[in-house]
Amino acid sequence: MRAILTDAQKEQILNSKNLAHTTFDNGTTFSQIKYLAQTYEKIKDEKYKDAALRGIDFTLAAQYANGGWPQFYPLEDKYTKHITFNDGAMIGIMSMLKEILDNKSYFAFVDLPRMEKIKIAFDKGIECILKCQIREDGRLLSWCQQHDEITFLPAKARAYELPSICNDEGAEITLFLMSLGNPSPEIINAVESAAKWFEESKIYGIRVEEINSTEVKFESRTSKTNKDKVVVKDANAPAIWARYYQLKTHKPFFSNRNGEILETMAEVDRERRIGYGWYTYRPQKVLNKLPKWQKKWK
Repeated sequence: MRAILTDAQKEQILNSKNLAHTTFDNGTTFSQIKYLAQTYEKIKDEKYKDAALRGIDFTLAAQYANGGWPQFYPLEDKYTKHITFNDGAMIGIMSMLKEILDNKSYFAFVDLPRMEKIKIAFDKGIECILKCQIREDGRLLSWCQQHDEITFLPAKARAYELPSICNDEGAEITLFLMSLGNPSPEIINAVESAAKWFEESKIYGIRVEEINSTEVKFESRTSKTNKDKVVVKDANAPAIWARYYQLKTHKPFFSNRNGEILETMAEVDRERRIGYGWYTYRPQKVLNKLPKWQKKWK
């Protein structure tokens, strides 16, 4: 967003302005809205405020009636229409709305009618998050990366992003819920249930290490690489979590672009092995914050 563009680059971007193909994935859209708001706070040029407001209106329009957000809007007839937590999509939107409701100075220009719409959207978003939390045999666990927009059940996205208990995005959701003031009993139960799952799903005695290897070029990449990743045994390593755990069996798993379920990261094709985060430490942040959070709210 801070790039200084040439005239040709500006023209190219403006020519694609009306393409109806917008995503919330990987920090997109909501981060540009916040950047425009912060720019307006500094420069006071109305065009930045107007653009931020249009972005907010667009984001509100993209929300499902059940409170969730898809990965792309307008909707596409594929997995991108699922309620998407993957790579911070829905939680990024909710965090932006929370900043507006928390009266952050750079969103001071948001008018009262919009604030009322944002409050309704935010509350519906919380309800959706709680409905999406995976429940097995009456017990709440974590979340999947994406959930069916009608049933709220874990759903498949890309070939290697299968329905699962997903600890990376699940931890992000839990941390967001822990950031809320005056949490309801339902939110408290959701957080404590997720934290219990994170405690139970710890993996000890290993770490992931990046190593040098034979230089290769993959079809999906523009440049060559001589890097690879391996799982190393280390008795002193801190607890780590797999990104994916199978539903029902709770076994960690991995996958390739063909959708095959694999038991180890070593079985994953090298392109996906180095190009995807198969392990995470994010649940530890939840467990670190939990005692103080419980003392405050429980």
